[in-house]
Amino acid sequence: MDVSIAPESDTAFYSVSDRRFFPGLVALLNSLRLVGHDEPLIVVDAGLTPGQRELLADHVELLRAPASEQHPVFLAPAGPVQRPSQVAILIDADIIVTRHLSELVEAAGAGRVVGFVNDPPNDVRFHPEWGPALGLGPLRRQPYLNAGFVAFPAALSSRLLPEWTEGQNAIGVEGTRYGRGSLEDPFYFADQDVLNAILAARFGSGELLFLEHRLAPHPPFRGVSLVDERTLACRYGDGAEPYLLHHVLAKPWLKATPNTVYSTLLSRLLLAPDVTLRLDPGQLPLRLRQGWAAAADRRRAGTAAFVRDNGRRQLGRFRIRSRLARLGMRHAA
Repeated sequence: MDVSIAPESDTAFYSVSDRRFFPGLVALLNSLRLVGHDEPLIVVDAGLTPGQRELLADHVELLRAPASEQHPVFLAPAGPVQRPSQVAILIDADIIVTRHLSELVEAAGAGRVVGFVNDPPNDVRFHPEWGPALGLGPLRRQPYLNAGFVAFPAALSSRLLPEWTEGQNAIGVEGTRYGRGSLEDPFYFADQDVLNAILAARFGSGELLFLEHRLAPHPPFRGVSLVDERTLACRYGDGAEPYLLHHVLAKPWLKATPNTVYSTLLSRLLLAPDVTLRLDPGQLPLRLRQGWAAAADRRRAGTAAFVRDNGRRQLGRFRIRSRLARLGMRHAA
């Protein structure tokens, strides 16, 4: 794979989306513009509808997904390969950017791969099997990055993108979370495990910038308060301001989820009159619209999601206790 093409722009953002992730992609686009980023957003089309492509046409550059039948989770490197830039920022379509990312762009431009440490307990994830499985050799133990946001300079592309793509092709989907894998499997997190293996084998510690997880938190976004809905500004009690909110797992536009700072901003980013691409409210579930009926539905959906998720946690604990009890009885026998 040739990644030696001359970069076409100073900085560009890259994402991947299919039809199901379209609302999240629109929220990402609008958040970037509202916080002051006017750089290109380049999107690998993994299955958008014709209507969605038409809406996006004036606001993003759409790229065809590679001809190979890859799972969409493996398409992140495709954007910067096809449209290189001096600083590439890979960003998932379930992210809302809440402040300008100039500091991160500068760090990447200075020659570092920049990312956020994954949430515990998978912030220290490490599998020695990564090395031989991917032909990487010895690995260095280091913090484990989330692949939802990765920034890097053109100078490092040739050391990152080919091996990332080849490693993903080598592991396939079966042993990952998108196949039949379990958390104990070395490539359960698919593209993310491959990325971390490459960073641990091919890059020196001075070429990596690990940012703390709380600056790119996941649900339930504990401790994060919305300071200004107009500007998207968020803040912790100690004054720290996250760069972005990353809604991993269930997506609020696809199913009812507990109400969070993300879901509040999601409605604003999809429907407010000041956004770059405003959607028709009729395209969204009632809980994501505006007005009293939508607010009531959000409360109902949030309560139902809390009860559902809490029930699953309790069931999980019961199953664990049952397994331990059975194991104890076996030992006693």
